[in-house]
Amino acid sequence: MKAGLSIDQNPSFNVLGLDITVTDLSHASQQIIDWADDSIGRFICVRDVHGVMLSVNSPRLLQLHQKAAMITPDGMPLVWLGKLTGHKIGRVCGADLMENLIMQSQTKRLRHYFLGGKPGVAETLAKTFCEKNPQTLIVGVESPPFREFSAQESDAMIARIKASGADIVWIGMSTPKQEIWMHRVYKSLGVTLIGVGAAFDFHSGQVARAPLWMQKSGLEWLHRLVSEPRRLWRRYLILAPKFVWKVLCQKMTIGKRL
Repeated sequence: MKAGLSIDQNPSFNVLGLDITVTDLSHASQQIIDWADDSIGRFICVRDVHGVMLSVNSPRLLQLHQKAAMITPDGMPLVWLGKLTGHKIGRVCGADLMENLIMQSQTKRLRHYFLGGKPGVAETLAKTFCEKNPQTLIVGVESPPFREFSAQESDAMIARIKASGADIVWIGMSTPKQEIWMHRVYKSLGVTLIGVGAAFDFHSGQVARAPLWMQKSGLEWLHRLVSEPRRLWRRYLILAPKFVWKVLCQKMTIGKRL
């Protein structure tokens, strides 16, 4: 795999067409905090095997990732691939990034906006973080409709976010809806948008997260599969093996060129 540079000059490595950022939880959090000092619109994709495979099968989704300021390695397979290419890299999943960044950003008084989840989830999420630390600044919460937004609905959300004065907008709409919307609006908002999907459910208590040992050993997928088999069986039993095969083919192709 060939190293490259992302839009904010972060080193990266290529996995099936996606330039995964070489980073870890601490570095990613600090960089996002530093970005709050300017008014440049950015969006961040948190990628696991499922997200990579959706991108492989969708030229539109694959292309919009080229504009992302950061594509973090959520799934452990991406972390392992990064280490195999010689990079110092750590897992940066949505739930961990959200908690770490919100707790760290209190020193700079950064303002957060929660956009996503089922009705009531964003409110519960805000309450959860404010209970952890009353200094947390949550300036807006809303649960948008699951269907596609109309242009008027999207413009109204943009207006509410701007009016809130948010520095960071956390988006839990699931992939690829959240990525498509972030790509569509990030320039007009001028803040950092982060698509974290299931992190809303984890932190609000809607879904139980895997034990820490499973997270670190790359087995969180098994916990999620057992917890939600009907919804996730295809993701882990079909897309994951396809991912392994495609990565092996990519490595063999690159090896032949060298």
